[in-house]
Amino acid sequence: MRHQGIVILTAIFAMVCGCATESSSNEDFTEYVNVKIGSGGHGHVFVGASVPFGAVQLGPTSIPQTWDWCSGYHDSDATVIGFSHTHLSGTGIGDLFDVTLMPVTGEVTYARGKEDDKASGLWSYADRTKEVAKPGYYSVPLTRYGITAEMTATCRVGLSRYTFPASDEAAIIIDLENGGCWDRAYDTGLEIIDNKTIKGHRFSNGWAKNQKLFFYAEFSEPFESLDIIPNYGRANFKTAEGDQVMVKVAISAVSEENARMNMEAELPGWDFEATVEDAKTAWNQELSKAKVSGSDEDTKTVFYTALYHTMIEPSVFSDVNGEYRGADGEIHPAVPHATYTTFSLWDTYRAQMPLMTILHPERESDMVNTMINIQKEQGRLPVWHLMANETDCMVGNPGIIAVADAVVKNIGGFDKNQAWEAIRTTAMCEDRGLNFRKQYGFIPSDLYNQSVACDMEYAIADAAVAAAATSLGKNDDASFFTERSHSYRNYMDKETLQARGRLSDGSWRTPFSPYHSAHEVTDYCEGTAWQYTWLVPHDYDGLVDFYGSKEVFLERLDSLFLADSHLEGDNVSSDITGLIGQYVHGNEPSHHIIYFYTMAGQPWKAADLVRQVYAEFYQNNPEGLAGNEDAGQMSAWFVLSALGFYEMEPASTRYWFGAPAFEKAEIKVPGGVFKVKAEGLSPENKYIQSVSLNGKKLDRGYVEYSEIMAGGDLVFAMGPDQTSWY
Repeated sequence: MRHQGIVILTAIFAMVCGCATESSSNEDFTEYVNVKIGSGGHGHVFVGASVPFGAVQLGPTSIPQTWDWCSGYHDSDATVIGFSHTHLSGTGIGDLFDVTLMPVTGEVTYARGKEDDKASGLWSYADRTKEVAKPGYYSVPLTRYGITAEMTATCRVGLSRYTFPASDEAAIIIDLENGGCWDRAYDTGLEIIDNKTIKGHRFSNGWAKNQKLFFYAEFSEPFESLDIIPNYGRANFKTAEGDQVMVKVAISAVSEENARMNMEAELPGWDFEATVEDAKTAWNQELSKAKVSGSDEDTKTVFYTALYHTMIEPSVFSDVNGEYRGADGEIHPAVPHATYTTFSLWDTYRAQMPLMTILHPERESDMVNTMINIQKEQGRLPVWHLMANETDCMVGNPGIIAVADAVVKNIGGFDKNQAWEAIRTTAMCEDRGLNFRKQYGFIPSDLYNQSVACDMEYAIADAAVAAAATSLGKNDDASFFTERSHSYRNYMDKETLQARGRLSDGSWRTPFSPYHSAHEVTDYCEGTAWQYTWLVPHDYDGLVDFYGSKEVFLERLDSLFLADSHLEGDNVSSDITGLIGQYVHGNEPSHHIIYFYTMAGQPWKAADLVRQVYAEFYQNNPEGLAGNEDAGQMSAWFVLSALGFYEMEPASTRYWFGAPAFEKAEIKVPGGVFKVKAEGLSPENKYIQSVSLNGKKLDRGYVEYSEIMAGGDLVFAMGPDQTSWY
């Protein structure tokens, strides 16, 4: 009966992990993906093998542990300490890097090593001229050892293949000590089961304070011996030239037994090429949900790479039997949905999660169920959740916005009453500065760090609570939270026309400069007053009222993009990148701002700026992202915008029009196919002249979520005139 249950659950969870092998298209969309986009600069993207939303991200980990190596990989550096089975992608803090394998020959020092001392550790240079990186597959030669390393993955299992030279001292090192960046192991264990099988665990402290990961590993060939020392194991082999040894490692946050079960369910055999093909098929199945045409090849590559990047995280956290480790640290029995982790919600509530509601509504419901359970287990919805740990990284209540968005859009698969309870309970908490907001009506700058950023994000979340309340018929709650969502108005200074820190006695913080930045120690979070003045996607009318008229509002909006791009201060935030004037595309608080132009009746200005962002900040090269990928948000902005629309309001059903990048796009939705056509699109005909939906002209600047999901035809008539059609 146990085995039968595993088979049934495996079928269910293979689908939610993106491990299904059916594909509805013969077109190979993975050929349009350049996984190296964002691997240079400050992109911090993961480079390695995975499947969509998979628990395993198997790829190289380098020596450096500084900021630009948060994913373990950077295009400027060719060092490799091994190949780890978990990585983050695009984050601003590094963590994970669990269960690192390093194939070697000869004696080595069991340490990370230093690049200026070639004998100091396990590390080798990688021959990047022969590196192959594709969705679901990674390969690179290790020059120190003459070994070629290849890898692929299923949802919960990594499969590596190492081609050795002739050696009596060939080995595969199992490194449980070296994580990356902030991560440090505090308890590891390794046990030999037989001469081809081992199991163990790695517990670590890092960004997430108490991570517990178990693994089960099998070798394709018997090892002659396996040496175990603290935090390391060494499986020894004798190899002839060209001999190959494969290793498959299954992971679980629950137990070694569950890791074994995951392997049995997902990868019982040893067919490396078939596993690569299955991973490729899984990626094609997801990438094919958006078919675009009618652009240059670089733009198409940027689009599909962006789409690929939106599907690395969040990542599956439950095992094939449905069990998972909860935010309370306890092991929870199977639930009827996949459980996820790696919720970078301050980033992703803005575009990545709204994109999920279109392309992956079934996963979205699983993620909402996960967040509801997190609220039950830790008392509030997640902020930045990783490996069953609340990191509380970043400001505001972004989990509210993601769950409320799903409620408002009527996505099925979760209990709306439970969702509402989680939303309202979280909104009424009094921690993380919310107590000051309750006492003063805003967060005073002399009582709480990053006060303006915190309060303005809370205000956005309150608007999302109000939207959910309205959709559920809870009118009193809707009125209460709508009023509370106006707390940002306390910071709006009529003299400077900027959002400015306010003290508990009601006075303004001085001195004040809208160009000043001090990372993590000012009234703003990774930004300045210039950006935060516009962090009001939920109250366009309120902003217009603050400026006195739409005309003045638009003049001030123009000034944001025309201002000098200089920054002041001794510790300017490194996240402020990708500037157009003082608009910052390299960080999330600016991402909605351009679409204010469409709201205000000047869509041609939105189109010009969106196209400028395309050209300057999304390019087909390693430094092709303006800032951190941030778990898919940076890329999701491009995917949605390139389709021609963007959800800028929290928990909204409206996607505002901007600048379609393709002549044709087809999106698979529950109602069939939603087709987007930009008729006459050219460098000269770059402005929308009129819009029709299913043959009927629209007199508004947005399309509704329900209209997208029903399928149909959205047609933009493109032309050279700067005009508004509504």
